[in-house]
This record gives sequence, structure tokens and C-alpha cells, in this order.
Amino acid sequence: MCGIAGYVGDRESADVLVDALSKLEYRGYDSAGIAFVTDKGIQIEKKEGKLDNLRNHMKQFDVLSCTGIGHTRWATHGVPSDVNSHPHFN
Repeated sequence: MCGIAGYVGDRESADVLVDALSKLEYRGYDSAGIAFVTDKGIQIEKKEGKLDNLRNHMKQFDVLSCTGIGHTRWATHGVPSDVNSHPHFN
């Protein structure tokens, strides 16, 4: 089972989404990712493993976005990996 969170507001979306995913981590614990809207389009960052992997990964970015979604994944098919992590984009 997976966990999904969305945010539109005045605060930094990446911070809000990672915090929201921490409340849903039990629903998906093999990977996590977020997608957020920037002035250059949609940026997606995702990491295999515990949510802390994504949280630490996000420290390298200056995210200026107030809109986004977050997703935790529990793999029911396909191996847990950064590529198989959600959210996907097409």
C-alpha cells in the first residue's frame, strides 16, 4: 500500500510534503518521493529506502515552490529503487 499527500499553500511545499509523508511512512516504507512545481516546470526527487534518505537528499536543494505532491511506496511488483520510486512522470 502507498501513501500520498498533496499541498498548495503559502509554505515551502518540499518541507510540508516530507513532513506529511512522515505521518504516512507506515503505508510505504521502501521508497519516497516528491514532485513540486518550479518556475522551470515540475521537479521530481525520489529515493529508495526510508523517508530519511529523501529528507537528507532534499537538503541540497533550494526549493522555491508552494505546490506539490508526495508519495511513499510499498513495492508490490518491481524491486525497490530510485527509478521505481514514486511519483512517476510522463
